[in-house]
Amino acid sequence: MFTDSHCHLSFPELREQLPAILGAMQAAQVDRALCICTTLEEFDDVHALAREHANLWCTVGVHPDNEGVHEPSMDDLLQRAALPRVVGIGETGLDYYRLNGRSVADMAWQRARYQVHIAVARQTDLPLVIHTRSASDDTLAILREAGGFSSTGNGGLPPARGVFHCFTETEAVARAALDLGFYISFSGIVTFRNAGDLRDLLRWVPLERMLIETDSPYLAPVPHRGKTNSPAYVPFVAQQIAEAKGLPLEMVARATSRNFEQLFSRVTPCLTEVVHEPS
Repeated sequence: MFTDSHCHLSFPELREQLPAILGAMQAAQVDRALCICTTLEEFDDVHALAREHANLWCTVGVHPDNEGVHEPSMDDLLQRAALPRVVGIGETGLDYYRLNGRSVADMAWQRARYQVHIAVARQTDLPLVIHTRSASDDTLAILREAGGFSSTGNGGLPPARGVFHCFTETEAVARAALDLGFYISFSGIVTFRNAGDLRDLLRWVPLERMLIETDSPYLAPVPHRGKTNSPAYVPFVAQQIAEAKGLPLEMVARATSRNFEQLFSRVTPCLTEVVHEPS
């Protein structure tokens, strides 16, 4: 029924509890989860989860915040992207939130890394999982240019596609992402008391362009805020979306799961039922 489109089950606080987490997912009707890779050093563990469990899938990528790790080349990402049960590229993007005394100009290494991920996503035609924080202008500008959307042409490759995960940006950023054909994913943040602006935003994001996620072990939704998050909690995100949009919970669950299958098309065939938000 539900799909968690972004979680980190390879992180120690979740990996050590994996049997209980899988059981809780089943009880909560969370049928699938996408395990997100954040370093190449972590990839083998993330991939093992996907290989060992029929309802788990994975990505390959290096998070923009991670420094002092193996810097991914195109070959590094291409080789891993070709493996079974790898369905996306990322998490990638830009994060200028913690500059630690540096300037935005000093973050050229992040922008170069992001461009490598975009190039691999286009070459493999796999979706990007994009993280952006305090960097939306550059995130979009680089995506437009490197993603095959600019006037200079697409180089014979398909344009980039994917999802802006854990969305907390402005309406303008959401509109730009949607205009590029990307999906918008909402996390447990939408349940927080101070997230009124984000709930206003999700009301107009089309249901057919929306995903849900936990980003676990982080950002546990109300009523579990402050605790370790889990994919079993993604129904609370769906419930908040259903309430904000005035829709049945089951409609949100079906639509976001179908959207997940459409975007991450290596996962399973798309559902035959098309779910549209009432106009």
